[in-house]
Amino acid sequence: MISSAHIIGGGALGGAELFYVRLINALQARQQHVLSLNIPGGQVSTRLHAEVAQIHVPMRGIWDLPSRWRISAIVREHQPDIVQTYMGRATRLTHLEPGRRPIHVARLGGYYDLKGYRHAHAWVGNTQGICDYLINNGLPAARIAHIGNFVDLPAVSSPDLLVDLRQRLRIPEEALILVAVGRLHPVKGFEDLLVALSTLGSTLDHRPLYLVIVGDGPLNARLHHYADQIGVGGRVRWVGWQLDPHPYYELADLFICPSRHEPLGNVILEAWAHSRAVLSTQTAGALELIAHGEDAWLVPPQQPQALADGIRQLLVDEALRERLATNGRTKVEKHYSQQHIVNAYLELYQRLLAE
Repeated sequence: MISSAHIIGGGALGGAELFYVRLINALQARQQHVLSLNIPGGQVSTRLHAEVAQIHVPMRGIWDLPSRWRISAIVREHQPDIVQTYMGRATRLTHLEPGRRPIHVARLGGYYDLKGYRHAHAWVGNTQGICDYLINNGLPAARIAHIGNFVDLPAVSSPDLLVDLRQRLRIPEEALILVAVGRLHPVKGFEDLLVALSTLGSTLDHRPLYLVIVGDGPLNARLHHYADQIGVGGRVRWVGWQLDPHPYYELADLFICPSRHEPLGNVILEAWAHSRAVLSTQTAGALELIAHGEDAWLVPPQQPQALADGIRQLLVDEALRERLATNGRTKVEKHYSQQHIVNAYLELYQRLLAE
């Protein structure tokens, strides 16, 4: 059994925080000894299993010296084999002596400034592109591992639940539904998706066309106004951030990832896990995940007309959508399952400890 401490400084449940929760809970379920260091009052704490030991550290910023000292004291007291940090704040506040245990593993989910990561002893990139970026910037290849994210394979919701949800959203039974999930931020491309919806018109193949957007963020008010301005506000359903977004994925006839920039694309994996066809823009993460025409459909980013053309092509071809959905689900089960990714982390830990 390997003991590991996992440190994260974020409180809200973004992509990194949700993966942190999934990985720790999965390690605990595998009878590994895990310790979570997270901030007091954050949402991360509430999502961890009751059996997971937790210690709260403020981590108010990268220069929070009391938190840095507190982390060092906790590590000395608990003596884990591995200390894994997530994102910049936790990584910058964690400084461990090289050449001895515990081994500091920094996990990166983006192309970050490496100034705050070089002091770690090993690094995990959740895409091959991020790993190449680390190597090209001078970090030792032998200490870099490519380990993707995993998503849980959800149980299918009851038909009654989905009928009720559709009614609450005031979407006609015969309507086609597009679903997009993400933070309402410029890089996520929701403005492009609204323009594409306007281009497609109110019906497609004689069926009403609706868009459900799951998420919140700094562009919330602006995007609402823009949707009304271009005449699609009545066909967009804004449901905000959802603790449990699973039923919304299941509503989708087609899942859309319209991002302008995306290092990975967890929402693509989640849509696949729900056996939904995916149309995505050609971001770095999507290009690495997707085999175009086999398990999803790709269009250029920041081109609403191309987005609209792709949506139209997939919505009128149900057989193509079903094939993409089936192959996407198979890819998740083979390469992005909990068992596959947790095994990869445990193998990495064992290799590092054996060196």
